[in-house]
Amino acid sequence: MTQPAIAATAPVLVIDLQTGMFDGVAEPPIHDADGLVARVRTVIDWARRSGRKVAFVRHDGGGGDSLAPGAAGWPVWPALGQAPEEPTFSKQVGDAFSNPDLSPWIAAQGAGEVVLLGAQTDQCVTATVAGALQAGLKVTVVSDAHSTWDFGGETADQIIARSNAAFAASGARLVASTDLAEKP
Repeated sequence: MTQPAIAATAPVLVIDLQTGMFDGVAEPPIHDADGLVARVRTVIDWARRSGRKVAFVRHDGGGGDSLAPGAAGWPVWPALGQAPEEPTFSKQVGDAFSNPDLSPWIAAQGAGEVVLLGAQTDQCVTATVAGALQAGLKVTVVSDAHSTWDFGGETADQIIARSNAAFAASGARLVASTDLAEKP
C-alpha cells in the first residue's frame, strides 16, 4: 500500500542535534553519530531540493548543563550545514511546541504537517511528536534519522525501534531517509 505524499508545505524540524550530542566532551557521542548526520543531511537536502522549509530546534539546558546557552555543546552541530535563513527555535523542555513562535512559523508555511527527526529519541523527539499531534498536525517521523543512547537495560537500537512503533501507534507516519532521498 502506497503512503500518501508528504505535503509540499510540510517543513522539516531538526530537533536538538547540538554539538554536545556529537563532540564527546560531556558524554559519548550519540548512537551512530556519523550515520545519523549523513541521514539527517539526506533529509535536509531533500527538503531544500523540494522547496520545503527547514527549522532547527535547540535545547536550552540549565546552568552547568553542556547544552546551556553559551556552553560549548549548545550550538547546532555544524556538520548539519544549517543555512543562514533557516530559523532556530529554542526550548527548555522536551516538546519543541513549547516555544510559542514555532506553531505560527509552521502555520505561515501553509503547513498542516511536519517532518520530524533529531535527538533524543526517547525524550525530545517523543515529546515533540506528541506536541505536534496535540497541535492537530499530521506528523511524519524519519524513522532512521533520530537517535539516543543506551539506557535502562535497552540498547539505543532497541529504544529507537520501540519508539518508532509507538510513533506509528500514535498516528504518526514513518518514512526512511532513503525513501525521501529518492523523491523529487
